[in-house]
Amino acid sequence: MIIMASDHRGYMLKEQLKTFFNEENIITIDVGTYSKEPVDYPDFAKLGVEKVLEDKNNVGIFICGSGIGMSMAANRNPKIRAALCLSPNMAMLARKDNDANVLCLPALFVKRRKAINIIKVFLTTSFEGGRHARRIKKISGEK
Repeated sequence: MIIMASDHRGYMLKEQLKTFFNEENIITIDVGTYSKEPVDYPDFAKLGVEKVLEDKNNVGIFICGSGIGMSMAANRNPKIRAALCLSPNMAMLARKDNDANVLCLPALFVKRRKAINIIKVFLTTSFEGGRHARRIKKISGEK
């Protein structure tokens, strides 16, 4: 399942992406925000993280103005590997090397078409494992 979260700056891009997902018959869960009214991004990152962690197959797409705030807030949870991506190549590496389970997008720097390209790569790239698995264990505090 794709879990979507945004603050007020990411709201419009989130809505555009939800339209894309609907056209592709891809089901998403939107945990908010639901308007352009100013909100605090950590609240929505937390809601998104909770939903992502409900199932190991869930992935998140979190959007704020810069993408930085959402990624910082999401990464407070040791089971989340949120990656701020501005290109399809960054999304590919985030999944392949880092097993990212949350994609963070910067609404002020990425428009709909580019965001869709980034998302497509993020959703279709698999974790490579191997030497990268050892590094992921270190990030999450596993031995």
